[in-house]
Amino acid sequence: MDAKVGVVGVGTMGSMVMWQLARAGITSVIGFEQFNIGHDRSAVGGESRAFRTAYLEGSEYIPLLIDSYQQWRELEQDTNVDLLTLTGGLTIGKSEEITMKNMIQCVHDFDLDHEILDWKQAKTYYPQHMLTSDEIIILDRKSGFLRPELAVLTAARRAEELGAAILRNTPVESIEPHSAGVRVHAGERIYEFEKVVVTAGPWLNRLLPIYNDYFEVNRLLLSWFTSKNIKSFYPDQFPVFVHLTDGIDLFGVPTVDGNTVKIAKVSSGGEGPVANPDAMNRNVQSEDLEQIIQGVKKYLPELIPEPIRVTAYMDGYTKDHHSLAGYVPKQDNLLVFGGFSGHGFKLAPVMGKIALELLKTGSSSYAVQHLDPNRFLE
Repeated sequence: MDAKVGVVGVGTMGSMVMWQLARAGITSVIGFEQFNIGHDRSAVGGESRAFRTAYLEGSEYIPLLIDSYQQWRELEQDTNVDLLTLTGGLTIGKSEEITMKNMIQCVHDFDLDHEILDWKQAKTYYPQHMLTSDEIIILDRKSGFLRPELAVLTAARRAEELGAAILRNTPVESIEPHSAGVRVHAGERIYEFEKVVVTAGPWLNRLLPIYNDYFEVNRLLLSWFTSKNIKSFYPDQFPVFVHLTDGIDLFGVPTVDGNTVKIAKVSSGGEGPVANPDAMNRNVQSEDLEQIIQGVKKYLPELIPEPIRVTAYMDGYTKDHHSLAGYVPKQDNLLVFGGFSGHGFKLAPVMGKIALELLKTGSSSYAVQHLDPNRFLE
């Protein structure tokens, strides 16, 4: 054996898997990364990611997010690097919409630190947002933003400091489970492991083709705007937000650089499929931005409605938009963590902890049945 555990893809999930293994004393680990650590060629780029505990995607995620918050803080303490900035988080929408009612029920059920503001209160406290008279704001106080590239680099380098190894610029061609372990073909040689964790992001179904019918890669767009009064968009003035409107759902993050504010569309499926993750179209056409420009004009009037920076990136989506997290069907030495469908970064350290538990005992203490990789194949 070259090591006990192999980790294929040292990005969002792979870096956290390696960190959680290393801090638990499992350092016989080799990670494979086809680029450099912290690269922006898949789902990591964009300088910030929102962190929320009150969650639109389902109440089953809230216990995971509560523990994920603690894991982020432990990574910061372990490395002395600031990664998570709390700003509070706003969910804005019409009070009678089922999504908003469900959100209110969630914050009550889990006793989250929150406040509900009507549109008049919102105008006083958050004048950057334009609300209609039938809209409310749900303020989730334990929300903020993460620094994704720095977080991946920090977790990976800490794993190396503790004894793990990472092979950079080393693409994996194939993975071959067998009765005594798993072979990984990479960099013109074969590596042998007791177990392997596949965290390959948009390249997942290349290595695990059994998911071809249930997994696709989608293109996502991020855009940045500026303001004549940029100080009103500083983190202490402008919380992360989601605004659920009539057909133009927006999310945003306060300025990180002191010059620009990231605003993008909330999208359940991205901007369309990517046939080849090695050749994603990174050019952004003006028509791609029309909806978000109209949304900024209408709902964020203090921003100048001309994006001064845009980027395209990609993420892996499953058919039901819930991730794959667990053992690959009929394999007791091969795990998969992927298909996070645009909402995985905030969960990454707790997913690393789940991988640690599965590798050590074969089961997890977390309620993640809805993420079972067997669910499609059954």
